[in-house]
Amino acid sequence: MNSRAPQAHPAPQDAPHELRYTRGAMALHWIMAALIVVVGVLGLLHDSWPRRSQAFWIDLHALIGLGVWALIVVRLGWRLGHPPPALPPEIGVLPRKLSYALHLLLYLLVFVTPLIGIVTFIWHGRAFDFGLFKVDFGVRSNRAIFHPTEDIHGYLAYTLFGLIGIHLLAALWHQFVRRDRLLQRMWPAAAPGRGGRP
Repeated sequence: MNSRAPQAHPAPQDAPHELRYTRGAMALHWIMAALIVVVGVLGLLHDSWPRRSQAFWIDLHALIGLGVWALIVVRLGWRLGHPPPALPPEIGVLPRKLSYALHLLLYLLVFVTPLIGIVTFIWHGRAFDFGLFKVDFGVRSNRAIFHPTEDIHGYLAYTLFGLIGIHLLAALWHQFVRRDRLLQRMWPAAAPGRGGRP
């Protein structure tokens, strides 16, 4: 007779640290997500801004976009020194490949879209107003440059919003349909009795 008790499988919420992102990665992820929502709303409301305050909102949109670009550079640097956690073993090969491709496209678009927007902003002849000081590149407005880059910036932004929507739906599907708590890998609250990774 085998007297050994059956091994208890850890509950999904008690996933080991190696299956969770680091606290730094979580902070960068959620700050960037919040800023992308704000800058996206400002961009979508572009045609609704009153003419008298339009310059202020355009400048704010550009400054937040510049912040998003700076954060994606920091996040890419962070990722080089902090590899992402492996997906749980029950995740199949195809979902792994799709997840990798989606994340790669998200990183690429978050990096490129603000750059195109910055080119558009500068070649509109505008200066970055940081409140205490301004950064003026002394570039004259050039429609031959800012008109096509403005269109490209818009197309890239809509593509980014679509991919973010897919990313969000996939996370919700894992959380509420599959109930594998995959979302908790990036959720700031650590599991009971556990501390997050640095």
